[in-house]
Amino acid sequence: MNARRTEGPFVRALTLLALLALLASTGCGLNRELARQADALVAQARPNDVTCARADHCAIDTPYRQLVDEARAASTPDAPVHYVNVLDRGEDALLLRVHLIRAAKKSIDIQTFIWAEDDAGWLVLDELIAAARRGVKVRVLADQLFALDNIEWLARIARAHVNLEFRLYNPTFDKAVTQPLEFAAGVLCCFSKFNQRMHNKLFLVDGEIGIAGGRNYENRYYDWDQEFDYRDRDVLVLGPQTGSQMQASFDRFWAHPRAVPLTRLNDVNRRLVADAGTPGGLAPPPDIDWARLDALRIHAADITYIRTHFIADALRVARVDYFSDAPDKATHLDDPAQAALSGRISELLEGARSQVVFETPYLVLSGRARKIFRELYKRKPRVPVIVSTNSLAATDAFYVYALSYKYKKRYLKRYGFQIHEFKPFPSDAAEFIQDYAALAGGGNTGKYQRYGKAPLKRGGVRLGLHAKSLVIDDRVSVIGSHNFDPRSDDYNTESGFIIYDRVVAERVRNAVLRNIEPRNAWTIGRRQRSAALERINEVIADLSTALPVFDLWPFRYSSSFELKPGCAPLPPGDPGFYACYADVGDFPEVDLPLKTIYTRIVTAFGAGLVGIL
Repeated sequence: MNARRTEGPFVRALTLLALLALLASTGCGLNRELARQADALVAQARPNDVTCARADHCAIDTPYRQLVDEARAASTPDAPVHYVNVLDRGEDALLLRVHLIRAAKKSIDIQTFIWAEDDAGWLVLDELIAAARRGVKVRVLADQLFALDNIEWLARIARAHVNLEFRLYNPTFDKAVTQPLEFAAGVLCCFSKFNQRMHNKLFLVDGEIGIAGGRNYENRYYDWDQEFDYRDRDVLVLGPQTGSQMQASFDRFWAHPRAVPLTRLNDVNRRLVADAGTPGGLAPPPDIDWARLDALRIHAADITYIRTHFIADALRVARVDYFSDAPDKATHLDDPAQAALSGRISELLEGARSQVVFETPYLVLSGRARKIFRELYKRKPRVPVIVSTNSLAATDAFYVYALSYKYKKRYLKRYGFQIHEFKPFPSDAAEFIQDYAALAGGGNTGKYQRYGKAPLKRGGVRLGLHAKSLVIDDRVSVIGSHNFDPRSDDYNTESGFIIYDRVVAERVRNAVLRNIEPRNAWTIGRRQRSAALERINEVIADLSTALPVFDLWPFRYSSSFELKPGCAPLPPGDPGFYACYADVGDFPEVDLPLKTIYTRIVTAFGAGLVGIL
């Protein structure tokens, strides 16, 4: 009896001691003396001379300037004009960024969630440093937890040039790189702050031409990884209205106390002081593919190529809005103004009348989204909802997929979703990725792999969805960083464009529908069982799903279906569906017999972690 009474306090005391040890080992607080030394060293070491004396800082010519001028001249306060490029191909999105960096005359502002030390990450940094040397003011704001974890790179960036400033958002324990022990300490001591991340993705040149969407700065976002690539989407928008919106948003984040200069981070300080007097310069990754970089740079400087591949495809539209959450969003969840993007998406969904098409890598809906989709399903006439998302074989986060799997019956039956799960080897991969066949034989070891992926039955370059897009009634499209999940609603800051144009909406809708074609995705439908067996199974499965811990009932409501040869695509509710589709099981292509058990264990314990995952 006495042992039981003392067990709680004893465990709490041990937990407290462990926490104190973790905090002591991390060294809390900014080392102000190191910061002063680092500031002095950087001020002395950073070059301040520029290579160009011209007012335009020797920016290359770009046909986008003509579009900027046309949009400005044609716009009125009540009738704005914008130009839009929807960027579905990864290498195109990277090439256009390099082109616009070289075309910048005054400023370049970048926000990102991830920045990796690979070919794409180094290429963009190298181009930014070159722009700074020309005289362009360059500012980069990256989320600390998933940005560069190479202290040497960060120290060299800090002293690259006086025109280049690099800050990290919401650093843990005043450091740029979070070690595993510090990660645990952050969870234990200050979880609410630690859990709030800046997920915004914005690329802005001269306050006029911006790119936003799902892409970070890592090979896999640009179809350059030899193991795993993302099918992503972002959009270039230019015009006077969105230009001022993007600039105001970036400036707000840049000025926030959580945006910390590199000289205010203890591990970077220490490296700066230790490296005092050593030569500068940012060394490229040791295994960089120079031929690929050189080819991209040649196209980026080729005005004819830019006109043919991008300007000719630019769409003139009227209303476009850039939305961004506030930097303090997570600490003011009761203030709708802090979560501007989530609020506007909700308003648009509530106004849907004919169809909703959305694409998300992680089908885990927030409470607000679930309520809206329930209402859409109850309407007369019902609003159909088509969903494109990842299969377990294609996802980069199988623990998040487990939660989607847990609630799949709810999505199908209560909300009427038509769900299609992306295949890891879609048939149209070669149409998106140059030299896909050559890449398929690549031997990349996954050096930059950040998340868990399921082993597959065959080798090759695996693809996964990363696009976050929404099309409502074939007239409004949303393209940004918002995953339509609890993290995006409540914890991360998000950003993106809302475009009110039928042509753009049709283009985005067609891209999503292409991803759900039978050659590229499996269709999710109800398993075919006898009526009596299905009723019994549903009762037991519903009880198991409702339990807070053990959701281990093995016979689920739905399965993945593959279209049979010679059949035309059909929705799961069609009378001929089962004649034309073969049931290929819960986790097609996954080569792990116990994966089913493992996934269900994760779902059993993961229900309370929806917001965190």
